[in-house]
Amino acid sequence: MTIENISRRDFIIKGTLVGGGLMLGVGALPEFAFAQAGQYDPNSPTKAGEAEVNAWVSIKPDDTVYVRIARSEMGQGTRTGLAQLVTEELECNWKKVKTQSATPGQSLARKRVWGEHGTGGSRGIRISEDYVRRGAAAARIMLVQAAANQWNVPVSELTVNKGVITHTPTGRKTTYGKVAELASTLTPPDPKSITLRDPRDWKVAGQPYARLDTANKVNGTKVYGADLQMPGMLCASVKACPVFGGKLVSYDEAKIKNLRGVKGVVKIDDSTVAVVADTWWRANTALNALPIVWDEGKGAGVSQGDIDKMLRAGLDEQGDFWQRKVGDAPEVINSSSKKVEAIYYTPFRAHVTMEPMNATVKISGDRAEAWVPTQNGEGSLAALSEATGIPLANCEVYKLDSGCGLGRRGSTQDFTTFAAKVAMQYPGVPVKVLWSREEDMTHDYYHPIAMAKMSAGLDASGNVTGMHIKVAGQSINATLAPAAIKDGKDERQLQGFYEKGPDAQLGYTFPTLLTEYVMKNTHVPVGPWRGVNTNQNGIFMECFMDECAKAAGKDPVKFRQAVMQSHPKHLGVLNAAAQKANWDKPLPAGTFRGVAQFMGYASYSACVAEVSVDGNIVHVKRLVFALNSGHVVNPYLTREQIEGSVAMALGAIFNPEITVENGRIKQQNLDSYPMLKLASTPRIETVLVPTYDFWGGVGEPTICVVGPAVANAVSAAIGRPVRNFPLYKEGLSLA
Repeated sequence: MTIENISRRDFIIKGTLVGGGLMLGVGALPEFAFAQAGQYDPNSPTKAGEAEVNAWVSIKPDDTVYVRIARSEMGQGTRTGLAQLVTEELECNWKKVKTQSATPGQSLARKRVWGEHGTGGSRGIRISEDYVRRGAAAARIMLVQAAANQWNVPVSELTVNKGVITHTPTGRKTTYGKVAELASTLTPPDPKSITLRDPRDWKVAGQPYARLDTANKVNGTKVYGADLQMPGMLCASVKACPVFGGKLVSYDEAKIKNLRGVKGVVKIDDSTVAVVADTWWRANTALNALPIVWDEGKGAGVSQGDIDKMLRAGLDEQGDFWQRKVGDAPEVINSSSKKVEAIYYTPFRAHVTMEPMNATVKISGDRAEAWVPTQNGEGSLAALSEATGIPLANCEVYKLDSGCGLGRRGSTQDFTTFAAKVAMQYPGVPVKVLWSREEDMTHDYYHPIAMAKMSAGLDASGNVTGMHIKVAGQSINATLAPAAIKDGKDERQLQGFYEKGPDAQLGYTFPTLLTEYVMKNTHVPVGPWRGVNTNQNGIFMECFMDECAKAAGKDPVKFRQAVMQSHPKHLGVLNAAAQKANWDKPLPAGTFRGVAQFMGYASYSACVAEVSVDGNIVHVKRLVFALNSGHVVNPYLTREQIEGSVAMALGAIFNPEITVENGRIKQQNLDSYPMLKLASTPRIETVLVPTYDFWGGVGEPTICVVGPAVANAVSAAIGRPVRNFPLYKEGLSLA
C-alpha cells in the first residue's frame, strides 16, 4: 500500500477553519474509496474473519456488518445516523450492524480513502452523506453480483432484503456473510452511475432508531480519554501562565521532586509547564505545590471594564467595515418617520465540556501514537507529528469518544500537542496529560465577546424602511485562521447576516440594509463554541425585530412575515413554530410569548417561548421549535439535539459569564460558572418540516433561536426590552 507523500506543514495548511472544527478539504471522495480493498490490507481496520467489500463496509460470515465511520462521536449521534444511511443503501439487517472507527493514519496510508475526519459545524452527516451512501450502494451491488456469479444467474433475477439475497425464479437464498469474501475481489461499480434511494422511500434511515453508543454509557463500561489506563502509564497535569500571552520565567523543581510518585517536571513551551507522576492526583497536587515565577506580560493590566469600553467605542468608529450594502440605510433610517435603536451585549463563554481536555501519547523510537478524544482525527494527527517531529506516516491517532466537544476539541489541538511534548521526555512509556477543571476553564478558547448597535427606520405605517447592523467584537479567525481575514474584514463574525450562500443567510429583505463588523480583539483567545457566531447574531437580530414590531404597533410574527416573503424556508419554519404554539390563541393570565427565527449551518429554525416572571424570577414554561434541515436521518436524535441546545442556550443567557480580572479569567470552576439544572429545563416540543431538497445540520442551528425567543417573551412580560446578556445584568434570574 502506497503512503501519500505529504509534509506535516502541507497537511496542516490544508486545514480550513469551518464551524466547530478543522475541515481538511478533500473535494470529491477519491475513486480509491470504491476500489477493491482486499481482506488482508494491513492498513485496513478489518479484523480477522471479516471481508472488506470496500472502504465503508466489511462483513463477517455470520452476517455481522461493520460500518466504517470517520467522524467523531461526542454525544450528538453522528455514528448512528451514518450507520443508518449505510444500512439503507446496503440493504442489510440493522440488528446486525456494528461500527468501526477508521483512524486518520489508516486513511492517510490509503490516500485519504475516508475523506476528512473533522466533526464540527454540524457537518458530521451533511457533508459526507453522499459518498457514504454511494459507498454502501456500491457494496450492495458487489455483494449481489457475487451471488449471481456463484450461482451463474443474471443479476436481474436476484433481490435482496435485510442482507438475504434471493434468486426469484428458484427461491434459492444466500446471505451477505456467505458471499462477502467473493464480493471483495470484484471490480467496484462507477459511483457516478449509482442511483441513490429517494429519502421519501427510506426504510432504515429516517427512522427514530435508538443510538448505537448508549449501552456502555449507561452501564459505566465506556472508556473516555480521562478513564484510559495502559500498562506502565504515567500521568501529568499542566499549568499555563494565568494571563494569556504571559511567559514562564522559572520554577523550582527541587521543592517537589521528593513528593510521592513524582517523576519530574517538563517545560512544554514558553508559557506552560507539566508535572509527571504515577497518578494524576499526585501529579496535580505536586503541580499546585510547584513554585513558579511568571512574567504575566501586558495582558495583566486588562480587566473586564476595559474590554467592554473598547467594544462600545468600536460601535462609534467610522471606517470601511461594511459587509453588505443595499442603498443608503443610515440616511434612510435618519429620515424615516420613526427611528428605532438598541445596543446589545453578549459575553465570553467557556465550553466546560464534561470531560476536561486530555490526550495520551506514547513515543516508541520513530513512531508516535496518541489516544485522543478529538473532534478532528486528522487535526490531532498533524499536531502529534508537528510536536514530535516524527513523519505523519509514522504517527497514528486512535479517536476516543469524547465526553462533550462543543467545538473545543476541533480546530484547537493544544491538548494533543501538550501530551506529545511531555511524552517525548519519557520514551516508550504512555503518558496521559489530563487538564484540571480549573486549567480547562481558565485556558479555553472562549466564545467571542460582542456588542451590536442595531438601527432601523419605520414609515408612517410601521413598515421597515432600512436596517443598520453594526457589530463590534472579537474575531475567531484572528486567533485561529488569520489568512481568512481579507482586507481587514472578517465575514465569519457576521454569520447569519449573509445575503447568499447555503450556510447562514439572513431571512429578511429590507428596502435598505447595511451590515458592518468592527474587529476588536483582546489578549483572551476565542474559538468555536456550539453555534459559534449565530448565537450572538441571532440575539441581536431577533430581539431587535421584536423592538421594531413593538415600535410599529404590530404583532411580532406578522411583522416578520411582512419582510420574509422572498425567504420561503425561513418563513416556513416561522409559520410552523407559530402554528404549533397556537400563537394566535390567548395565553393564561401572567404567561407571555416570544418568537425568533434564524438560519445557521444550512438549516432553518424557529422557536416560540412561553414564560412567566415572578418579581425577578423567570419561569420558562414551554419552548416550541420548528426545524427544516432538508432531510432527517433520525428524528429521535434530531429532537435530542434540539433539547440539548436548550440546555446550552438557557444556561448561556441566564447563568454567569466568563469575565477578566487583572488579565486572568475570574471564573475557575462550576461554583462560579454553574451549568443549567434539570429543574430549570422547560417543556420542549418540536415539529420537523423537512423539504428534502438540501442537507442541513442539526446539532447547532436551534441554539441561536432559544435565547432571543425567551428574551422576547421576558420583555413582553416585564414591559421593557432586555439587551444585556446574561440576563442577571438585567436583574433577572432563571427559576
